Parts: sequence; structure tokens; C-alpha cells
Amino acid sequence: MGALLALASAACYGIVDFAGGLLSRRIHFTVVTFLGQFGGLLLALVVALAATVPVDSVRAVDFAWGAASGAGSAVAMQFLNRGLTRGAMSVVIPVSAVTGVALSVLCGVLFLGDRPTALAWLGIGVTVPALWLVSAGGARGGRTGSGRAGSGRTGSGRAGGGLTGRGRTDPQAAEPAPGSRVPVDGLIASAGVAVQYIALAQADPASGVWPVAAGRAAAVLLLLPNACRHAAAFRRPARLSGLAVLIGAGAALGLILYLWAAQQQMLAIAVVLASLYPAVPTVLGVAALGERVTRAQTTGLVGAVVAIVLLTLG
Repeated sequence: MGALLALASAACYGIVDFAGGLLSRRIHFTVVTFLGQFGGLLLALVVALAATVPVDSVRAVDFAWGAASGAGSAVAMQFLNRGLTRGAMSVVIPVSAVTGVALSVLCGVLFLGDRPTALAWLGIGVTVPALWLVSAGGARGGRTGSGRAGSGRTGSGRAGGGLTGRGRTDPQAAEPAPGSRVPVDGLIASAGVAVQYIALAQADPASGVWPVAAGRAAAVLLLLPNACRHAAAFRRPARLSGLAVLIGAGAALGLILYLWAAQQQMLAIAVVLASLYPAVPTVLGVAALGERVTRAQTTGLVGAVVAIVLLTLG
């Protein structure tokens, strides 16, 4: 069940990535990111209240873990967006995706006692190059790419770029600027992704979804100064703003599904499965927009399928 929840999380993140990327072509990514986090906060509050877990029964430490997760989301979004607007798409996206997974897995194994089976390790090993190929292949091909924040996630974050924390950005950022290929932004974003995943998984299952709500609130507060600096960008039709809020709610749903997955299986496996979301916008781009898939992306998609089988069986 944990594997299915993690894959459902990846599906949510991927759909959000795709929708947020399209919306970011029409309004500034700051608007999509900030309103997305606000939408995620609203959804998390609704789910938390519906789960009938009294807020006063949640320990302060669980709120703190949730807030730390939200801070990771905000950092990931800020630096992923910065890297993308500098034009370093072919570096920032794959670096943030792959390094975020690697850091999360290493933390789970070294500090949290995760012990993946040999089959699961093989799946993790296949995931890393698959993520790189799916993410970098499209960016080099001139697409607007997919990436992690999240979101948050993101977003998202992841997560899960110019979305809810993970994803695409303005097409004008597709060509790298001279000297912009140093992957510092991608590395910092990946650290934020890892914090988002690892911190959220530390919350007590008895706290319900309140840690996710705390995380979205923290992300909104951290992103507020940047949103104020771009206040003029928020003067857009209400319909577009509503779409940004809706997209953020989808990213929060992906994070909630990841939280439930991490409560049922080891963190290393939950993170890796949830991080396979870049395959979704690639497939949607082909089906809905008629985009061409590069040979690298095709290889990455096949690798993602193989990784899912190995991780599920392992």
C-alpha cells in the first residue's frame, strides 16, 4: 500500500508540474508559486479538520517538523526558480531532481535506519540515471522542462520550478546564459527537496495532516517577502489566480499522499517512488501538446518503469 501511495503522490506532482508549467507561461512564476502554496495550505487545513485529529492534540515537535518541511519547500522553490530564470535549465533541473533523491536516501540509510533490500537498491540505482535522462533530455531539447519543491515537493514541493515548487518556467529562460551552468542553484534546491521529504516523514502519524498544514503555512510566510516585491505581477484575472490556487492544492495532495506512504514503508523507498514524477509531464506533453520525446527521455521513461517494478517488488 505504501508503494501505491508514493506512486499516487508522484502522479499528483507530475500533473501539477504540467499544469503549473502551462500557467507559468501566462503569469509570473512568483504568482503561481505563492498562490499555489496558499492553495496548498487551504487544502491541508480542510483535510486535517476532516480527519478529526484535534489540533490541540498535536505535539509541538510535529508542528516543528512540518514547518521545517515547508521551509525546505520554500528554499527549493526559490533557488530552482532562480536557476531557471538564469537560463540554466539543462543543469538545474536534473541536478535538483537527482541530488534531492540521493540526499534523502543517504539520510534514510545513514541516520534513520533504512535498510533497503538488494532489489530495492537496484531500483534506486536505476532511478537516478532515469531521473537525469527524463529531466535533462527535455531541457536540452528546448522544452520548458520539469523539475522538484515543493512544491513544493512544489513545490512543489519537489516538491514540488515556476509553479508550486517544482516544474517549468517561462520559455524565455530555456537558453542558458553565459556562465550560468554552475549548478549551485540546483544543489541548494535539492537540499531543500531533501529537507522537505525527510522532515515531514519524522512527524508522528498520530498528528494526522497537521504537519503538512504547518509546512504550507511556513512556506507562505517565507515566500511572502518575494511576493511583495512582485506585487504588480498579482494584478491578473481572477480565473488565472484561481487556477494557481487549485494547482497548489494538487501539490499539497501529493505531499499528503507522500506523508502517508512514508508512514507505511521506509523513507528511502517512499522518496524514490514519489520523485519519479518528472515522467508524468513528459508523457502529458506528448499526449496533450504533441511534444517530441528525445531519445534520452525515452530511455529515462523506460528506466522509470523498471525502477517502479524493482522498488515495488523489493
